[in-house]
Amino acid sequence: MDASPATGIVALHPRGILFDMDGVLVSSIGSVERTWEAWAKARGIDPALAIRTAHGRRAIESVRLLRPDLNDMEELAWLERMEIADNGGLAMLAGVERILENLPEKCWTVVTSATERLARSRMEYGGIRVPARIISADVVAHGKPNPEPYRKGAELLGQFPAECLVIEDSASGVQAGHAAGCKVLATLYSHSPDSLGDADWIVHSLNDVHVRVTGDALEVRFTPIERKAAVATC
Repeated sequence: MDASPATGIVALHPRGILFDMDGVLVSSIGSVERTWEAWAKARGIDPALAIRTAHGRRAIESVRLLRPDLNDMEELAWLERMEIADNGGLAMLAGVERILENLPEKCWTVVTSATERLARSRMEYGGIRVPARIISADVVAHGKPNPEPYRKGAELLGQFPAECLVIEDSASGVQAGHAAGCKVLATLYSHSPDSLGDADWIVHSLNDVHVRVTGDALEVRFTPIERKAAVATC
């Protein structure tokens, strides 16, 4: 996959795009934080700690870190039910519909730390075209920042990781994408630019990204932000 930074514009030609879901395709931060706050209070944990731990990580791994004495599968089921029931503020993010409307399904999928049931519920509620196959928390042994999710995402598309572009909004997701061997574009939804230092490029949102099909590959064009300036204004 090549990159051509001319006049500040980056043009990439990946064979596949691997989208994170929360914070990239949908705005679900309210649901996530309300659910983890409720769970933390019920389990005697500092809510702020629970929320920090949960961002960008599989729920089952967060439970294991925060309350290793509990039955992780029972806690996961409870958390999943709460998140599915809470759609307050959930919506498709800017630029997503324009990018996905003409993107062939063979060229993209979703790689998320959510369970498949939760992921499909959120995308359907947000009006997003849901791929037939996705990589969710249920189908990996190790979640982000482990590279397994993005390696499986590339495999699902029939591509090598180096031929795929990862689009992420969390530090753990960026690390996972790089560890898998992908190039990573980060968006500024839940994390500050300085925490996304491992990303190859950063944009404010997918509203700043343009994708078109070019034969067997894609063309992804954007103007990355100036990181120092972004940190200063964040």
